[in-house]
Amino acid sequence: MEHTCHYSQRGEVVGVRSRELDPSASPLDYYGYELRRAREAAGLTLAQLGAIVFCTGSLIGQIETAARVPQRDFSERLDAALGTDGLFSRLVGMVLRSQLPSWFQQYADMEAKATYISTYQCQLVYGLLQTESYARAVLGVDQSDRLDAMVAARLDRQRLLIREQPPVLWVVLDEAVLYREVGGREVMREQLAHLAGLYGRPWMELQVLPFSVGQNTGLMGSFNLLRFEGHPDLYYSENYDSGHMTANPQVIKERSVGYARLQAEALSPRESAALIARVREERYGEQTGPGACAVA
Repeated sequence: MEHTCHYSQRGEVVGVRSRELDPSASPLDYYGYELRRAREAAGLTLAQLGAIVFCTGSLIGQIETAARVPQRDFSERLDAALGTDGLFSRLVGMVLRSQLPSWFQQYADMEAKATYISTYQCQLVYGLLQTESYARAVLGVDQSDRLDAMVAARLDRQRLLIREQPPVLWVVLDEAVLYREVGGREVMREQLAHLAGLYGRPWMELQVLPFSVGQNTGLMGSFNLLRFEGHPDLYYSENYDSGHMTANPQVIKERSVGYARLQAEALSPRESAALIARVREERYGEQTGPGACAVA
């Protein structure tokens, strides 16, 4: 659906080439429908509401017509401005979840319900631990036309780590992840600083599987194991454009043993934090002279 909006000097939409929103069409359409309804009930123009929530009237209009994806901080400001008792803060979670690839949404739903998440990553930092700049670099390879929405959706997934009862998260990263320069030196400095800073955080452990281990069970590729209260465990892996999730007991048994071996062979959490900090400074440290270069 194409939207072309024109705005008067007062900030009202004076022409929109689009269908009237069907609130049942998608979470994004429902959000836009409810925003327009709440704004009009408050007797506010687009420009007036924009001034209250610190954005332009045109942005409000684009969100009302489902042409733009709202962000969480924007939604919280809407609730405060319109007195909507957290409505838009609740809706934005569904909107952002809907921006994830369709094949990934089921996993994201289960990830949010898990009480214990184990992950081995051989290529990239796990999504729940990515900084915004790192995520933008990763997603920008294939999602340049929807990049802002995709980044917002990935960052919103991370909220499960700061809720009142977060899941236990155990992460094993291949050492190669630390050396793969994603987004440039400054992005990597920020990302590795974030990873090193996770040491000692409650309900979270991070280990690095060093190059010296050689062949290992992780050579099969990245994978996740999810555990739940009262429900079977799940195994998840993915390729370029699809994900595979199963509760097959034999698969769970084999991959659980494989993960335990990775944990045993990896550096301790303390040693891992020290290695991450060392790689950050030696490989991505700030250059201090005209002839300075990164350590290979």
